[in-house]
Amino acid sequence: MEKGRTLAGIGFGLGAYGIWGFFPLFFRQLGHVSPADVLCNRALWACLFVSLIITANRGWARLGAAARHPGAVPRLALAALLVGSNWLGFLWAVDQRLVIAASLGYFLTPLVNVMLGMLVLKERLNPKEWLAVGLAVAAVGNEFAALGSLPWVSLFLGGTFGLYGLVRKQVPVDAISGLWLETLTMLPLVGLYALWQGARGHGVVTGHDGTTLFLLAMSGVLTALPLMLFAAATQRLNLATVGMLMYINPTMQLVTAVWLFGEDLPPARLATFALIWIGLVFYSWSGWQKYRAAGQAASDAGGGSSR
Repeated sequence: MEKGRTLAGIGFGLGAYGIWGFFPLFFRQLGHVSPADVLCNRALWACLFVSLIITANRGWARLGAAARHPGAVPRLALAALLVGSNWLGFLWAVDQRLVIAASLGYFLTPLVNVMLGMLVLKERLNPKEWLAVGLAVAAVGNEFAALGSLPWVSLFLGGTFGLYGLVRKQVPVDAISGLWLETLTMLPLVGLYALWQGARGHGVVTGHDGTTLFLLAMSGVLTALPLMLFAAATQRLNLATVGMLMYINPTMQLVTAVWLFGEDLPPARLATFALIWIGLVFYSWSGWQKYRAAGQAASDAGGGSSR
C-alpha cells in the first residue's frame, strides 16, 4: 500500500513538473498573441476551468469557508498580483526568446525561498544553506560580469515566484480554492484591459481565429491541471522527494531552449548554471537531513508515548 502510494505520488509529481517544463513549447505556439492578451485569457479560462472542478467536487462550501478566513482575501489578492506578474514575465521571456534566462530564474527560486525565510521569517540557516545562498549570489555576480548588467529576467521570475510562495504559505487555503480566488482577483484588471483594448478595436478574448482561441482556452486548463497534480503529489510524498522533483521543470525549459529553440549557452552562462546547480545540491542535502531529523524525532516521540 505504501509503495503504491509513493509511486502514485511520483507519477503525479512527474505530471505536474512535466507540464510546467512543457510551457515554453506550448506558449511559443501563441507567439503571435501579445503576452498581456495571453495572460488575460489564461486567468479567465483558468478561473472557469477551476469553477467546473469545484462544482464537480461540490467544493463551494469549503471555498466559502476559506474566503472567510481572517486576512485570506487580501493576502490572496497580493498572491494574485505576484503570480500574475510572474506569468507575464515568463510569457514575455518566451516571446523574446529568453527561455534560458527564465530557466535560470526558476532554478534560483528555491534559493530565493531560503533567503526570504531568513530575511522575512527570521529562520536560521545552517552552514549548507549559507553555502547555497553564497553560490547563488556568486552566480548572479557571474551573470553581471558576463552580460554587463544584472540578469533582470531571471531575478524577476525567481523573486516573484519566491514571494508568491511566501505569501501563499501564510494563507490556509487549499491549492484549488486558492487558485480560483487568485484568478478571480485578476478578472477586474483583465476586464479593464479588455475594455481598453476593445475601445481601440482589438478583441482580447474574441479577436482570434478558432485555433488560437482553443490554445488560449487550453492555457487556462494547463494553468490549473499541474497545480492539481502537484497537490496530489504533496499528499503522497515527503517534502524531500517533492523538492528533488522540482528541478525537472527548469531543466526541461533549459533543454528546450538550447536544443529546440537554438538559444545560445556560452561558457560564462554555463558557469552560472554550474554555480546554481552546486548550490541546489547543498540546498537539497540540507532539506533531506532536516526531513530525516524530523522523522526521527517523530519516531522517538511516538516510541516514548507508547512506553
